[in-house]
Amino acid sequence: MKSLFLDTNIVIDLLAKREPFYRSAAQLFSLADKGKFQLCVSALTFANTNYILLKERKPEEAKLILRRLKLLVKVVSLDDKIIGLSLNDNDFKDYEDALQYYSALENEDNVIITRNLKDFQRSKIPVLTAEQFLQQI
Repeated sequence: MKSLFLDTNIVIDLLAKREPFYRSAAQLFSLADKGKFQLCVSALTFANTNYILLKERKPEEAKLILRRLKLLVKVVSLDDKIIGLSLNDNDFKDYEDALQYYSALENEDNVIITRNLKDFQRSKIPVLTAEQFLQQI
Protein backbone atom coordinates (compact mmCIF):
# COMPACT_ATOMS: atom_id res chain seq x y z
CA MET A 1 0.00 0.00 0.00
CA LYS A 2 1.24 3.47 -0.85
CA SER A 3 2.36 5.43 2.19
CA LEU A 4 1.98 9.22 2.27
CA PHE A 5 3.87 11.32 4.79
CA LEU A 6 1.88 14.43 5.73
CA ASP A 7 3.66 17.59 6.71
CA THR A 8 2.11 19.33 9.70
CA ASN A 9 0.57 22.06 7.54
CA ILE A 10 -1.70 19.49 5.83
CA VAL A 11 -2.96 18.19 9.17
CA ILE A 12 -3.65 21.72 10.40
CA ASP A 13 -5.39 22.57 7.11
CA LEU A 14 -7.82 19.74 7.86
CA LEU A 15 -8.34 20.31 11.57
CA ALA A 16 -8.55 24.10 11.37
CA LYS A 17 -10.52 23.99 8.11
CA ARG A 18 -8.10 26.45 6.54
CA GLU A 19 -9.32 27.60 3.16
CA PRO A 20 -8.59 27.16 0.36
CA PHE A 21 -6.61 24.09 1.50
CA TYR A 22 -9.22 22.30 3.60
CA ARG A 23 -10.99 20.52 0.75
CA SER A 24 -7.90 18.74 -0.59
CA ALA A 25 -6.73 17.79 2.92
CA ALA A 26 -10.18 16.38 3.70
CA GLN A 27 -10.15 14.43 0.44
CA LEU A 28 -6.78 12.87 1.34
CA PHE A 29 -8.08 11.76 4.72
CA SER A 30 -11.29 10.43 3.20
CA LEU A 31 -9.44 8.34 0.62
CA ALA A 32 -7.08 7.01 3.28
CA ASP A 33 -10.07 6.07 5.43
CA LYS A 34 -11.33 4.03 2.45
CA GLY A 35 -8.02 2.16 2.33
CA LYS A 36 -6.58 3.77 -0.80
CA PHE A 37 -3.28 4.57 0.96
CA GLN A 38 -1.82 4.99 4.42
CA LEU A 39 -1.24 8.40 5.99
CA CYS A 40 1.82 8.88 8.19
CA VAL A 41 2.84 11.78 10.37
CA SER A 42 5.77 12.48 12.63
CA ALA A 43 5.30 12.45 16.38
CA LEU A 44 6.35 16.09 16.07
CA THR A 45 3.14 16.80 14.14
CA PHE A 46 1.07 15.88 17.19
CA ALA A 47 3.02 18.30 19.38
CA ASN A 48 2.86 21.12 16.83
CA THR A 49 -0.83 20.56 16.13
CA ASN A 50 -1.65 20.52 19.83
CA TYR A 51 0.16 23.84 20.22
CA ILE A 52 -1.92 25.38 17.42
CA LEU A 53 -5.20 23.89 18.67
CA LEU A 54 -4.65 25.23 22.19
CA LYS A 55 -4.70 28.77 20.83
CA GLU A 56 -8.43 28.40 20.14
CA ARG A 57 -9.55 25.32 22.05
CA LYS A 58 -9.65 24.04 25.59
CA PRO A 59 -7.07 21.36 26.41
CA GLU A 60 -9.76 18.64 26.60
CA GLU A 61 -11.08 19.60 23.15
CA ALA A 62 -7.59 19.61 21.65
CA LYS A 63 -6.88 16.18 23.10
CA LEU A 64 -10.14 14.80 21.70
CA ILE A 65 -9.28 16.13 18.23
CA LEU A 66 -5.83 14.53 18.45
CA ARG A 67 -7.34 11.21 19.57
CA ARG A 68 -9.53 11.23 16.45
CA LEU A 69 -6.56 12.11 14.28
CA LYS A 70 -4.58 9.22 15.78
CA LEU A 71 -7.23 6.81 14.47
CA LEU A 72 -6.54 7.94 10.90
CA VAL A 73 -2.75 8.10 10.77
CA LYS A 74 0.32 6.07 11.54
CA VAL A 75 2.64 8.00 13.86
CA VAL A 76 6.29 7.79 12.89
CA SER A 77 8.87 7.88 15.66
CA LEU A 78 11.16 10.81 16.14
CA ASP A 79 14.33 9.18 17.38
CA ASP A 80 18.02 9.80 17.93
CA LYS A 81 18.94 8.90 14.34
CA ILE A 82 16.40 11.32 12.82
CA ILE A 83 17.47 14.12 15.14
CA GLY A 84 21.12 13.51 14.28
CA LEU A 85 20.48 13.44 10.54
CA SER A 86 18.40 16.62 10.78
CA LEU A 87 20.99 18.48 12.83
CA ASN A 88 23.73 17.64 10.35
CA ASP A 89 21.89 18.48 7.13
CA ASN A 90 22.69 22.06 6.12
CA ASP A 91 20.42 21.92 3.06
CA PHE A 92 17.38 22.58 5.26
CA LYS A 93 16.99 26.14 6.48
CA ASP A 94 14.11 25.10 8.73
CA TYR A 95 15.04 22.44 11.31
CA GLU A 96 11.43 21.31 11.64
CA ASP A 97 11.33 20.56 7.90
CA ALA A 98 14.50 18.47 8.25
CA LEU A 99 12.88 16.49 11.06
CA GLN A 100 9.81 15.89 8.89
CA TYR A 101 11.91 14.90 5.88
CA TYR A 102 14.08 12.40 7.73
CA SER A 103 11.05 10.95 9.48
CA ALA A 104 9.50 10.27 6.06
CA LEU A 105 12.75 8.94 4.62
CA GLU A 106 13.42 6.58 7.52
CA ASN A 107 9.83 5.33 7.39
CA GLU A 108 10.27 4.64 3.64
CA ASP A 109 7.19 6.67 2.74
CA ASN A 110 6.43 6.95 -0.98
CA VAL A 111 5.74 10.67 -1.08
CA ILE A 112 5.71 13.75 1.17
CA ILE A 113 2.57 15.86 1.04
CA THR A 114 3.10 19.51 1.97
CA ARG A 115 2.15 23.03 0.96
CA ASN A 116 5.78 24.13 1.19
CA LEU A 117 7.42 22.45 -1.79
CA LYS A 118 10.39 24.83 -1.73
CA ASP A 119 11.34 23.57 1.74
CA PHE A 120 11.98 20.06 0.38
CA GLN A 121 13.82 20.84 -2.87
CA ARG A 122 16.57 18.25 -2.40
CA SER A 123 14.29 15.44 -1.29
CA LYS A 124 15.15 11.91 -2.40
CA ILE A 125 11.45 11.04 -2.44
CA PRO A 126 8.70 12.85 -4.36
CA VAL A 127 7.21 15.93 -2.70
CA LEU A 128 3.77 17.11 -3.80
CA THR A 129 1.00 19.37 -2.64
CA ALA A 130 -2.24 17.65 -1.73
CA GLU A 131 -3.79 19.00 -4.92
CA GLN A 132 -0.95 17.66 -7.08
CA PHE A 133 -1.20 14.23 -5.49
CA LEU A 134 -4.98 14.08 -5.90
CA GLN A 135 -4.67 14.95 -9.59
CA GLN A 136 -2.38 11.94 -10.09
CA ILE A 137 -4.70 9.34 -8.66
